[in-house]
Amino acid sequence: MSENQLIIILGATASGKTKLAVQVAIELEGEIISADSRQIFKRMDIGTGKDIGEYQIGKNKVPYHLIDILEPGERYNVDAFKNDFYQSFQSITDRKKTPILCGGTGMYIHSILQNQPYTAIPVNNELRFKLEALTREDLISKLKVYPKKYTNYVDLSSKKRLIRALEIVEYLKHNKLNEVKRPEFKPIVFGLKNEVERTRANILRRLEWRLQNGMIDEVADLLKNGVSKEMLIFYGLEYKFIVSYLNGDLTFDELKLKLGIAICQYAKRQNTFFRKMEKDGIVINWLDAAAPVNLLKQQVIRNVLMI
Repeated sequence: MSENQLIIILGATASGKTKLAVQVAIELEGEIISADSRQIFKRMDIGTGKDIGEYQIGKNKVPYHLIDILEPGERYNVDAFKNDFYQSFQSITDRKKTPILCGGTGMYIHSILQNQPYTAIPVNNELRFKLEALTREDLISKLKVYPKKYTNYVDLSSKKRLIRALEIVEYLKHNKLNEVKRPEFKPIVFGLKNEVERTRANILRRLEWRLQNGMIDEVADLLKNGVSKEMLIFYGLEYKFIVSYLNGDLTFDELKLKLGIAICQYAKRQNTFFRKMEKDGIVINWLDAAAPVNLLKQQVIRNVLMI
């Protein structure tokens, strides 16, 4: 295994990423860095699928990073994740351990692999408010005025991304972006892939267990302790739908049905983003998520040790 190696294990929700990452970490004396946009929040455990118990197998307890680092109600973004990731990576490698980045938030993983400096550019709410009133075609026309070196890689299909792109180029027009020196690493990326029906079955089975084991109470406690409904809705999926249920807008059966559909749609979006990463030149070594975890572990370790 080469120096400064970073093992990355990604996959859609309910694909078994954490189980595999823990097995690999035990074998290689590794520590896990979470790449999950919601597991950073304390007391948001069942809804975010933290599965903290999976980080220990027998007497082997795997250290993890970027889980439970913020209070519910706070905000987090890609640039904050990058700063926290590099800090964790440096800490792990300084102790001669193997860092394993594991998660399903493709944008976070992509930002590390592509070293995107523009994530440091702050939000401009005033500009965003003005741009929101424009059509997608208007936004594209505005973008064409700026130098191509800033706009060549913009995703033109999404109004949200067009607005962010204009926010970036407008900032760069008046400000210089300071280059931040980051630790170097050599990544090897593994992806867990399931058949669509298996993914759906895994999601619905896991959802049933979470609903029966305190997920609704978790959201009710967050509300009771001062986290606003608006912020929980912003966190999306489980939190958004359970707030509607607690408001009386959904019956329990409607909650289960609609949330199940929404999580399956989210898994589809995750896989779409992973394909985008491949189009951007990132090599993902795909593994069959339905295979026994011990076999998957052997496949990962064999590939890592060959480097």
